[in-house]
Amino acid sequence: MDDSTSEDETQVLVVGDRSPPSSTVDDRRRGCLDILNQPIQWLRMLCKELNPSFVVGVVLVYGLGQGFAGSFFRVVSDYYWKDVQKLQPSAVQMFMGFYYIPWIMKPIWGLLTDVFPMYGYRRRPYFIISGVVGTVAALVLATHGGLTVAAALVCMVGMTGAMAVADVTIDACVAANSVEKPALAADMQSLCMFSSSAGALAGYSSSGLLVRLLGAQGALGVIALAASVWIALGFLIYEARPVRYREKAKVMEKVGGALKGMARTIKRGRVWKPSLYIYLSLALSISTHEGQFYWYTDPKAGPAFSQEFVGMIYAIGALASILGVLIYHKLLKDYPFRTLLFSAQLVYGLSGMLDLVFVLRWNLRLGLPDSFFVVFEQCASHIVSRIRWMPMMVLSAKLCPPGIEGMFFALLMCIDSLGGLSAKFGGGLALHWFHVTRTDFRNLWLVVLVRNLLRIATLGLVFLVPMSDPSDVLLPSDLLVKAEKEDSMDEEGLQLTQTKGREAVYVQPELHEI
Repeated sequence: MDDSTSEDETQVLVVGDRSPPSSTVDDRRRGCLDILNQPIQWLRMLCKELNPSFVVGVVLVYGLGQGFAGSFFRVVSDYYWKDVQKLQPSAVQMFMGFYYIPWIMKPIWGLLTDVFPMYGYRRRPYFIISGVVGTVAALVLATHGGLTVAAALVCMVGMTGAMAVADVTIDACVAANSVEKPALAADMQSLCMFSSSAGALAGYSSSGLLVRLLGAQGALGVIALAASVWIALGFLIYEARPVRYREKAKVMEKVGGALKGMARTIKRGRVWKPSLYIYLSLALSISTHEGQFYWYTDPKAGPAFSQEFVGMIYAIGALASILGVLIYHKLLKDYPFRTLLFSAQLVYGLSGMLDLVFVLRWNLRLGLPDSFFVVFEQCASHIVSRIRWMPMMVLSAKLCPPGIEGMFFALLMCIDSLGGLSAKFGGGLALHWFHVTRTDFRNLWLVVLVRNLLRIATLGLVFLVPMSDPSDVLLPSDLLVKAEKEDSMDEEGLQLTQTKGREAVYVQPELHEI
């Protein structure tokens, strides 16, 4: 009896030594499932709090539009100007500034979608219009050989214009939800940026291969597929049909009231100071993209990267952008705006020095191959850029007064686009002044150095940003009260009513960059 008992105990001990306790295994499985389930639960929470059509719209416009189409367009258009039109990098850098014109006009698009409904709808028709314009522009550019530089530029501006119109209908909805539910403001921007980065990953990954297979001109036709989805979205997206305006005077009265509200808001120091900082931080970071792109692909002066590898470089950058979104969402979204933007801008300026090291080929002296170093540089710059950009977007959304969220957020995004336009034009002038051409890159390092010094100099402007937390209400109370009173006097047609169970929630029917 004792012997058998001791043998059983020995077997139990041996088995216990060879396998971990079942509770430990179960805990590990639960931990893995929890990690995998977190994004799903997060999306379910957003769908419950914000409406599923809003979440789907963000994914389609940000992911398929800004993300995929925008990134694909960036790479393919570079090759189109370089190989088909055979332009100098300084000229292309200047042309890229024209891409920002439709984005600068976002207040106009926001005004149209807010106060000029079509057939009783304020959002659906503009999705359809943007889809038609984008599809036609992409097909003309892809199928018509021998286009002049001016005609090609018009088509490309048309493509970016389609993106801008689709984007503006989403922006106001994000702004409205950010004001109505400030605790979810950072989560909404995380959704937007994650969708954009995931779409960019797909666009960059496929761009180089399709350029090689279809040519730069033929590959531009792929963007027509993305634009056509916005047409379908215009028919499928949920929007309660508002009351149509019967008197033109009421429409103009609403326009006048909205413009007065925008002017009253932008005059406040709590609004114009951070807006000025956002513009200057973007404008002073002059773009050297085209000079570096031409250098990337040059077989003599540069590393002579192939088309596929250039696409892969940008794809890795998109992955890094996703990592930047996760870092912000998990670790940084609750930090005060000024603290976070100061740190991000400092690291942004220092990380730009990696471009200088690469252009001067110091990486080879350190024994680091070009392919390895450019991947490392892209990862660092994209992570920092995304962390720097996201608090600016959250800050912009929280500066929009109720009732005119669409137009005012479009105004702030117009300021951002002006910053990007200034950066493109500034970069083009710098490349021209330092005589960087298709074959002469001797002074490219000077342009990169000037860009990095301007980035670091921007630190002196961070005092314009409030020390407030992302969950704080930034607008003065009198603006909020006035906006609420004016909003309550508006026509019923200026609001969407969504019913969640027994609760009626009034939101702007714009969908944010569904």
